[in-house]
Amino acid sequence: MFELPVGSTLLGNLEWTDLMSSPIDLLAQQFDTFLRANGRFVLVDFWAPWCGPCNSLAPRLAALAQEFSGRLSVAKVNVDQSPDLARRFGIRGIPALLLFKDGKLVDQRVGAQNGDRLAEWIGSVLARETS
Repeated sequence: MFELPVGSTLLGNLEWTDLMSSPIDLLAQQFDTFLRANGRFVLVDFWAPWCGPCNSLAPRLAALAQEFSGRLSVAKVNVDQSPDLARRFGIRGIPALLLFKDGKLVDQRVGAQNGDRLAEWIGSVLARETS
């Protein structure tokens, strides 16, 4: 898991391709900059360390980051550390998966998801939003 440094103006010397193959931990102050600067789809997992379904989903999200590398970045937001972001997006249950393109929310899912269904969902949204 890569953690974006707090206060970084973007990513310093890192390239976007360095970040696309594994989930990135984001804090509230990094969120909007990351979504705007990314230029590709971003799947954001709103989660908490005490959430069993969130923890069981983590390995699948890492696999999805690999599977969709080049088209999708995966980011994680801990709702305990960034409650304002959770409120901003109306997160009432976790895990909550929000899919963004060019900084705009295009789709979302709430609750534990089967890995194959997640890949199908992401693939269909990417196809719909890029056509």
